[in-house]
Amino acid sequence: MKSSLSLLARQTVAEGCVAGALSALVLLWRGRRDSASAAAPVNAISHWVWPRQALRRNDASVKHTGGGMLIHFASSLLWAGVYRSWRQSRRHAGPSSAVLDAAAVAGLAALVDLKLVPPRLTPGFEHRLRPSSLGWVYLSFATGLALCAVLSSKRRDGA
Repeated sequence: MKSSLSLLARQTVAEGCVAGALSALVLLWRGRRDSASAAAPVNAISHWVWPRQALRRNDASVKHTGGGMLIHFASSLLWAGVYRSWRQSRRHAGPSSAVLDAAAVAGLAALVDLKLVPPRLTPGFEHRLRPSSLGWVYLSFATGLALCAVLSSKRRDGA
């Protein structure tokens, strides 16, 4: 029991970190393109803590960029936990279902993040990115979840 919980925690952390890192890279890339500032969408995430300053901040700072990254990675771990729980409930959790599940969880995250939560709890980056860039962010998040799950299943299967 203990080892299965440990494996579950390791998988969740790995999936959350990879998905968070890929989506953070896309935030930086699309921020540079959409806002002329790579840091702007990451700074905007810290509007949870600094609501007036964060959405307008363009330059990188420990306070806003660092805070935004911490919140982004915490959220990534939360959604990775949802993904891992979903995967654990599957009878046959192969590579194709890993991709479908990742897309479903990323879609759910986008729905919750952008439509269902109160404005104070949105990611904030939606204020600094174009709608097409938001799609890139959630697609990269799904890619990170699926990539980890597929590679993990290949290692377990001895491939």
